[in-house]
Amino acid sequence: MYETESELRDLQNLMDASLSRSTAHLRSIVTGERSLGADQLVRVLSGMCVLALSTVTAAGEPRASAVDGHFLHGRWVFGTARGAAKARHLRARPAASVAHLRGEDLGVFVHGTVEELVAADGTTHPDWPPIREHLYGSYGDSSFDWNEVVYYRLQPTWMTVYAPDPDRLLAQAA
Repeated sequence: MYETESELRDLQNLMDASLSRSTAHLRSIVTGERSLGADQLVRVLSGMCVLALSTVTAAGEPRASAVDGHFLHGRWVFGTARGAAKARHLRARPAASVAHLRGEDLGVFVHGTVEELVAADGTTHPDWPPIREHLYGSYGDSSFDWNEVVYYRLQPTWMTVYAPDPDRLLAQAA
């Protein structure tokens, strides 16, 4: 868990606000008994989590692909090759959606806008050093060419979590 108390409050506020402006159908599915609070979610989302990432082409066509996601400070961080189609899409149109699914046990759905953490010219976001340290801890320094990968952080505007058995998820995370 990397989140501060302030980040946990912000995450919980985002989740509450997102659900409150969702459809009645979604609110009937994602209830207090079938969801996780922010403090519980960050315990469950430890380590690398496979994300389904959705981007949009120049023609407005949706594209979905998978990326390694890391939930750090209440935000998803993920990377891809600089030359990948999804990187081109995100450079031109930074709006994105991600979903992390664990069968029928967990669904985390987020919409927002990405920010590049390391620009092509090598300029880094001020938050990059601790994120890079986390990624090195996960992948090692020699896993791939770090200069050929672009990392993004998704700044969420909407987020909801479905967990039909929160106690089981939390026991597995312990």
